[in-house]
Amino acid sequence: MIKHILLSILLTATLSAFAQSDAELVKATISQSTIKGHVYFLASDELKGRATGSPEIGIAAKYLSTTFQRYGVQPVPGAVDGYFQPMILETVTPATTKKVSAGEKLFEDIVVLGGGNMTESLETVFVEYGTEKDYKKKDVKGKLVIALAGSKDASDLSGAFATSESKSQLAKYKGAAGIIELTSFTEAEWTRLNRYYGRSSTKIKSNDTDNFLHLMVKSDEAGLSALKSNKSADIQIEGSTSTDMPAKNVVGMVEGTDPQLKNEFVIYSAHYDHIGIGKPNAEGDSIYNGARDNAVGVVTVMSAAENIARNPTKRSALFILFTGEEKGLLGSRYYAENPLIPMNQMVYCFNSDNGGYNDTSIATIVGLGRTTAADHIMKACETFDLKAIDDPAGEQGLFDRSDNVNFAAQGVPAPTFSLGFTAFDAEITKYYHQTADNPETLDYDYLYKFFGAYVLACRLIANDPTTPFWTEGDKYYEAGKALYEK
Repeated sequence: MIKHILLSILLTATLSAFAQSDAELVKATISQSTIKGHVYFLASDELKGRATGSPEIGIAAKYLSTTFQRYGVQPVPGAVDGYFQPMILETVTPATTKKVSAGEKLFEDIVVLGGGNMTESLETVFVEYGTEKDYKKKDVKGKLVIALAGSKDASDLSGAFATSESKSQLAKYKGAAGIIELTSFTEAEWTRLNRYYGRSSTKIKSNDTDNFLHLMVKSDEAGLSALKSNKSADIQIEGSTSTDMPAKNVVGMVEGTDPQLKNEFVIYSAHYDHIGIGKPNAEGDSIYNGARDNAVGVVTVMSAAENIARNPTKRSALFILFTGEEKGLLGSRYYAENPLIPMNQMVYCFNSDNGGYNDTSIATIVGLGRTTAADHIMKACETFDLKAIDDPAGEQGLFDRSDNVNFAAQGVPAPTFSLGFTAFDAEITKYYHQTADNPETLDYDYLYKFFGAYVLACRLIANDPTTPFWTEGDKYYEAGKALYEK
């Protein structure tokens, strides 16, 4: 019994010594002057808000890659010019002419969800709500599928959104030329739908050239009857334009020191784009500098890169700075679909993204309790006099709104380390996506603690002999089991 107690005391002392050693290593590389220098550059007026596709975000990418090189972060095999993962995005403007006609019936309340310009007459097949069983004994190859939006239980806008993508994919799989979803939305719902899809959008350019048509059409019973009875429809979608937009993620790595654990990677990630130039404020400032969102997140990851390059951890480190987050998480989606290192070697993704802060005594970790690394994160925050809290604004769906979700969906445990907030209140919205989000408005005493806590958590997670994972029962737990073949 005494022997066991002594061993326990020795183990506790040893772990404490390691934690203390890691904390000292962090303090040796984190400094306010370095933090300020990076943030002030990335969020400067000269970079004009780092809009995806702009010349200025190219300058930011070069700055980040050069900094990685200076720190001793190594290029990733398969990267271009050392530290870049290039991609082609596509900016699409909405169609100016949108018409569907069936016999004498003309439909003009139309939202285009997919497909480009088209002037064509197509045979139609009605498939009720477009479920698998609705296709039974129906030949839709080369034809236009007509389906009711949503489901029998939910035909409102939310129900339509929940089922629309799967309906489109199923129709495409069945060989259809396109799908029209007929809606009976309220005026308010239709206005919301039009506002969302009636603007230019950016997406990852696809090599898919089949131009699959996907429309939502406002219709009444008479319209449905016309589409059923005529068995064909004339489609006129014109005026949409498409422009290629070259973009790139910035990537780098540091190999781990442990002969076995170095085959496992921890991803440290943040997005480096922001929203660029927009509507001027009362003072005429039109540059959305994006200091909090997300220069702070980028410099958080760069701080980890500097520290780990100087003092490598047992596990290998993969640093990824994403483009296109503000356009719909595009850079992280592209990487997750085109990983430079196999995804099943990625055992954790520690993302950093921010909207702002209203409490400088805390760090808010969106998804804190969802992975087994929570204790390491809480301990690291305590070491730097901060308290780690989980997402206090669950209604915002923040976990699924940042780059981490593209890794979580593949099974990689992936929380987001954020500046301390207790609610999405006026203090947050004052800066979030506003011209006021400038470097001089930040509390750098707080940022020193925040950065220190993140980097220490990185080291504790990467040095733990036990591989982190999802907590059992989490939404992504089964995806993790599948990825790692557990």
